[in-house]
Parts: sequence; structure tokens; C-alpha cells
Amino acid sequence: MKIVIQRVSSASVDVENKTVGAINKGFLVLFGAAEGDTKADADRLSKKVCNLRIFEDENEKINKSLNDVGGELLVISQFTLCADCSHGNRPSFFEAMAPDEASDLYDYFCEQCKQYTAKVEKGIFGAKMEVKLVNDGPFTIVLE
Repeated sequence: MKIVIQRVSSASVDVENKTVGAINKGFLVLFGAAEGDTKADADRLSKKVCNLRIFEDENEKINKSLNDVGGELLVISQFTLCADCSHGNRPSFFEAMAPDEASDLYDYFCEQCKQYTAKVEKGIFGAKMEVKLVNDGPFTIVLE
């Protein structure tokens, strides 16, 4: 499982010119499920994402979590995070989890995040999405 977290002032996702998810201050999370990933992995990473202390405190130290600042999550499924570009110039996606399983794990991950964060928005699995964000920092972290 590969997770890319971007700290944002706002983010949204549109499908067919309709906004299906939007947040204010928080994290835009790109979620990629690989073969062999499990619910235990999703449990561990959902807790890690929601408890990361990457917001500034009153002393301008990176010390506050999503909940400390009233932050929100927008989670987008993105199988391309599992791309293998080691051979040639065309990415291979053989390491990505099969769509049916990945969709279930994506939904599970989002539900797990709701244990830690009040607002969790998401895109539509498998849809062509247009993601908009205002990156705060910029601040980007990759978890596996």
C-alpha cells in the first residue's frame, strides 16, 4: 500500500464536472493498493495518517495533528502509485491490486479514518477524476 499525503488549505475532486468531495484545511490523501495489501495494513496506515503531527503549533514547530487543528481528509484512489517504471519507459501496473479487491480496501481505509477524523471525503473509485488542491507548505509525505 502506498499513501501520498499532501497538507492542504483546501482540496476537491470532481467527476463529470460535479464535485463529489471537498475539504478545507487538512490532508489530500492519494491511496494506492498493491497485491498482498491487507486490512491490517489499512488499519495501521489510517491511524498513522490521521495522527501525523505535521501542522504548526503556536511556536511555529511542526507538532499538531489533523484533529488538533480541526482538519479534514479527502482520500482519492490512485492505482498509478503502484507503477513499476524500472523497465523501459512505459509503466507496468502488475503490482496494483485487482480493482474489486482494491475498491473494498479503499472503502475500508476511508471507514477506518473516520475513527480518528470527523470529516472524511472521497472520490469515486475507478472514475476519471479531476483533483484540485491548494498545497500548504508545500508539505508532502509518502507512507508505505
